[in-house]
Amino acid sequence: MDISQIEHVFILAFNNKLAFLLAILALYLLIAAIYYSYIHPLAKVPGPKLYAITQIPYFYHLTQGSWLDKLNKLHDQYGPVVRFAPNDISFITADAVKIIYGTKASGFAPFDKDLRMYRQGHPVKDIVTAGHEDHKRIRRHLAYAFSTKALRDQESILNHYADKFISELCQRAGTDVDMVAWFNYVAFDVMGHLSLGQPFGCLDTGHYHPWITLLLSSIKTFSFMTVIARLRFVQWIHWLIPAHQDETLKNDLQFVDSAASTRLSIGGTKSPDIMSCILRYDNGKGMSKAEILENASLLIAAGGETTATLLSGTTYYLLTNPDKYKRLVDEIRSTFRSEDEITLLRANQLQYLLAVLNEGLRIYPPSASGLARITPSGGKSIEGYWIPENTSVSVPHQPAYLSAYNFKDPRKFIPERWLGLEKYASDNRDVLQPFSAGPRDCIGKSFAYAEMRLLLTRLLWRFDLELLPESKDWIVQKVYFLHEKPKLHVRMTEVIRESLEIT
Repeated sequence: MDISQIEHVFILAFNNKLAFLLAILALYLLIAAIYYSYIHPLAKVPGPKLYAITQIPYFYHLTQGSWLDKLNKLHDQYGPVVRFAPNDISFITADAVKIIYGTKASGFAPFDKDLRMYRQGHPVKDIVTAGHEDHKRIRRHLAYAFSTKALRDQESILNHYADKFISELCQRAGTDVDMVAWFNYVAFDVMGHLSLGQPFGCLDTGHYHPWITLLLSSIKTFSFMTVIARLRFVQWIHWLIPAHQDETLKNDLQFVDSAASTRLSIGGTKSPDIMSCILRYDNGKGMSKAEILENASLLIAAGGETTATLLSGTTYYLLTNPDKYKRLVDEIRSTFRSEDEITLLRANQLQYLLAVLNEGLRIYPPSASGLARITPSGGKSIEGYWIPENTSVSVPHQPAYLSAYNFKDPRKFIPERWLGLEKYASDNRDVLQPFSAGPRDCIGKSFAYAEMRLLLTRLLWRFDLELLPESKDWIVQKVYFLHEKPKLHVRMTEVIRESLEIT
């Protein structure tokens, strides 16, 4: 047998083995497809068969920023319960909210968080990722900073930054202003002061601080990190980041740690900031220094981005619905004769303003995706389907709030639906939980509502706003867990009033 014949034998043997392996792979995939589609415990849950077999469609839309649009369509097609991956279920009902995010007192066993959508492998606990017992401990100590008393004490801080916000915009009256940027500037300066004892200086400079730029530019990263976590490649993530970028990232992230450490070293003061509240009520069994620093960073990111997003979205919808804009402006300007009269208490009494913000939270929720949970041991019945333990379940905000299943005219901006308008009496208002629900809802929601009411009231009392043509389609956005917001071009004109002599 010559060499050519030997080579031929080896090639035939290799081809036969390759064909055999491919046949085995094909058989495995076929069996897996049949199992996940027809035998798996979730097989009866509605949804596309392809999505039941593989996570690939979910990964594709997630990394393209189109997942929520796709999920909206899936719910329109399949109803209020959709299986969108082999082990993932999406619900859009108020009853599902109560079960998934409810409390033991309500008769529901706690669902653990699906940590695949959060930062992986980080040893320090924060209020978002901590287990149930650690969460109770951390929340108990942070709660002082977000109490009703603390909010009253913090009003002076809010007024200080609202004054600067309005003052800077006055200097830009008559020009093209990007309201996304300015809402970010004021929201992050407020949260910087409350969490670190110092602002980021955005209102002073009219520019983003590098830490905020890093945060906002990393929105897409959330989606890719979710994919990496689901594929269990987390330990390799640093191999994917170039060394020089990794160093820049560390330097920018260290700003908040350094500022928080400095503030912590000062200790408790009479200031109503978050750090003072934590230290004032610390009994030595509260939060470690590392936990305080970690939660300070989290509160800045969450409190700044979500507030700015809601104000941006609400402003857009007001300016594209002139009748709603006029009604709100009339309410504000007929209530207050001067800016000095605008307080948190009085702004809270503006009924149409509250309806506008609720409608903004519904039609443009800052946290648009679902906050996934894991079903507890033994499984759980949700919306008539038995969901086995260790299944990822969620009620995604945007699909739930934009569904005709829950709201009439779901894609129309109608604040009146929150004021008892008969036409919208059948709306399922209980499903609206933009700050989540249950014992792990957003600890800062009362502060966020107060800040948004104050800033929007001050803005519309002082200025007439006009949406510029280049932003007429601003709402067409990609969503990577958070909204990827373009500039919101607005022209503002300062309202000229005759001075009133008050006797």
